[in-house]
Amino acid sequence: MIPTEEVSARRREIEFKLKQEELTLSFIKDSLEKSDQLTKNMVAILSSFESRLMKLENSIIPVYKQTENLQRLQENVEKTLSCLDHVISYYHVAKDTEKIIKEGPTGRLEEYLNCMDKIQKAVEYFQDNNPDSPELNRVKSLFERGKESLESEFRSLMTRHTKPVPPILILDLISGDDDMEPQEEMFLEHLPEGVLHDIIRISGWLVENGRNQDFMTVYFQIRSVQLDRSIKGLKDHFRKNSSSTGVPYSPAIQNKRKDTPTKKPVKRPVLIPGTIRKAQNLLKQYSQHGLDGKKGASNLIPMEGHEHDLRVKHLSDALSDKHGPAAGRDDIFDIEIDTYIHCVSAFVKLAQSEYQLLTDIVPEHHQKKTFDSLIQESLDNLIMEGDNIVSAARKSIIRHDYSAVLTIFPILKHLKQMKPEFDQVLQGTAAGTKNKLPGLITSMETTGAKALEEFADNIKNDPDKEYNMPKDGTVHELTSNAILFLQQLLDFQETAGAMLASQGKVLGNLQLNLLSKSKVYEDPALSAIFLHNNYNYILKSLEKSELIQLVAVTQKTAERSYRELIEQQIQTYQRSWLKVTDYILERNLPVFQPGAKLKDKERQMIKERFKGFNDGLEELCKIQKAWAIPDMEQRDKIRRAQKTIVKETYGAFLNRYGNVPFTKNPEKYIKYQVDQVGEMIEKLFDTSA
Repeated sequence: MIPTEEVSARRREIEFKLKQEELTLSFIKDSLEKSDQLTKNMVAILSSFESRLMKLENSIIPVYKQTENLQRLQENVEKTLSCLDHVISYYHVAKDTEKIIKEGPTGRLEEYLNCMDKIQKAVEYFQDNNPDSPELNRVKSLFERGKESLESEFRSLMTRHTKPVPPILILDLISGDDDMEPQEEMFLEHLPEGVLHDIIRISGWLVENGRNQDFMTVYFQIRSVQLDRSIKGLKDHFRKNSSSTGVPYSPAIQNKRKDTPTKKPVKRPVLIPGTIRKAQNLLKQYSQHGLDGKKGASNLIPMEGHEHDLRVKHLSDALSDKHGPAAGRDDIFDIEIDTYIHCVSAFVKLAQSEYQLLTDIVPEHHQKKTFDSLIQESLDNLIMEGDNIVSAARKSIIRHDYSAVLTIFPILKHLKQMKPEFDQVLQGTAAGTKNKLPGLITSMETTGAKALEEFADNIKNDPDKEYNMPKDGTVHELTSNAILFLQQLLDFQETAGAMLASQGKVLGNLQLNLLSKSKVYEDPALSAIFLHNNYNYILKSLEKSELIQLVAVTQKTAERSYRELIEQQIQTYQRSWLKVTDYILERNLPVFQPGAKLKDKERQMIKERFKGFNDGLEELCKIQKAWAIPDMEQRDKIRRAQKTIVKETYGAFLNRYGNVPFTKNPEKYIKYQVDQVGEMIEKLFDTSA
C-alpha cells in the first residue's frame, strides 16, 4: 500500500499543474481576443483606403483617357501634314529640278545626281499611287533626259581626257638599267583625278539607278582606241628616232626625272643588230648563190687565207653598193624587230594599267568581258604583225633564204619570256583571246624548226662544183656559214629548245658534204688540206662557243672524232712528201764501199737521187706555197713536222753522199743545204713569203 503522505503530495502537484495550465489558457485567450480586435481595426482601415482609391480612380481615369485621345489626335494631324508635305513635294520635283537637268551635269555633278535621285523617287511615287497623273509622264520624261545627259557627260569626259600614253613614259614603264636603284612602282595617270572621280560617280549611278550598260560599251571603245594609239605612237617613236647604231631608249632612265615616278627596272629586251645582220647577210648570200649553184658563191670565207683579203674587199664593196651610206634596209629591219619586241612588252604593261583603271569604273561582274573587248584591237594587231613576220619568214625559207629564221628567234624568245605576264593579264578573258599568243608561239616554233630542218638538208645537197671550191684549200663558205648560223642560234637555245637538236644533223650533213667536195680536187694533198682546214674550223668554232656542249649531248665523242679526222688529214697530206723523200731514203740506195771507186751506174744513180729530190722539193714548195692553212697553230705544227722529217732524211743522205765524188759539178746536184731545205718548207702556205 502507498503511504497516505505520498498520495497527498501527488495530488497537490497535479492540482498545481492544472492551475498553471488554466492560467496559460487564460493568457492565450486574452491574446487572441486582442489580435482579433487589431485585425478588425486593420481591415477597417484598409477598407477605408480602398474606398478612397476607387473614388480617386473614378475621378482620374476619364481625364487620362481624354488626354491620350488628344495626343493621338495631335500625332495624326502631324503625320497627315507631313504626308501632305511629302506628297506635295513630288508635285514640285519637276519644277524644282527641270532647270538643272536641262543645263546638264557639267561642273556640278553632285548637285545633278541629287536632282536625279529626287526625280527617280517622284517617278516611283506616281507609279505606285497615281499612275494616271500627268505628273508621272513629266517626271519620267525628265528622268530619261537626265539619264541621257549623264551618259553624254560620261562619253564627253572619256573622250576629252583620254589621251595616248607618250612613248617616253611607255619606255620608262618597260625599260630599266640593271645598275639602277629600285624605285617605287610606276603608275600611269590615264585620267586626271577629278575627272576620274566624276566618271566613277556617273558609272556607279548608271549601274545602280539607270539600269543601263551602254556606258560600258562607250568605255571600252574609247579606251581601246587609246591603247592602240599608244602602241602605234611607240612604233612611230622608234621609226623616227632610231639609227643604225642602236635603238631609242627613254631619257628618263638616265636623267631620272623627278616628276615621273619609275618602277623597279625590268631588263629591257636587247638585240645585237650587227651580229644578227652579219649572219643574215652571210646566210642570205650563201642561200642565193651557194645553193643555187651560181657563180660568186665563194665570196664569203670569214677566215685567213690567200683569197680572203680579196673576198672581204669584194663583200664590203658589194654591201656598200647595195645599201649605200645609210645602210637603210638592214637598219630598218633591225628596228622593226626591236620595235615589235618593245610593242609586245608595251601591250602587257599598258593592258595591266588599263585593267587597274577599269576595276574602278566597271562593275565587277562586267570587268572581264569589258576588258576582253577593250584589248581586242591592239592584241589582234600585235598578233597580226607576228603572223606577218612568220609569213615573211616562210616565204624566205621557200626561197632557201634561211637568214629569216634569225628574225624569228629573238621575237620567239621574248614572247616566251612574256607569256607568264600575258597569261596573268588575260586571266578571265575568253578562250579565243587567251589562245592567240600560244598560237603565235607555236607558229614561230614550227617555222623555226622547218627552217633548221631544211637548212640541214640543203647543206647535205650543196653542189660539188669546181668554181665553188676555194683554190687554196681554205675553209669553205658552206662550213663558215653553217657554223655561224648555229652560233647565232646559241643565243636562243632556251627558246629553240628541241629545235637545236638539229645541229647534230647539220654537222653530220656538213661533214658528208665536205668529204664529197674534197673529191673535186685532183691533188689528194690539197684535198687533205681542205678537209683539215674545215674540220679544224668546225672544232675550233665548237670549242670557242657553247656548241661543243650541245653537240656532246647527242654525240659524246664529237670532239675526239674531229681531232682524229684532223690528224688523219695531216697524215694524208704528209704522204704527198713521200715522192720527195723516197729518192733519198737509205733503203732505196745501194751500198758503197768506203774508198772504192764508183762505177758509172752508181754515179748516175746518185745524180738521179739528188735531181729527183731537188725537183720534187721545188715543185711541192711552189705548189703548196699557194695553199692556205688559216689556223696559225696548225700551220706551224704541219710545217714543223714536215720540216723535221725532210731535214733528217735529207741530212742523212747529204752526209753520206755529199763528199762522194759522183760528179765533176757537185753544185749542180747539191743545190740545197739542210737549213735551206728547212727554210723552203717554212714558206709553205704563205704566198707573201
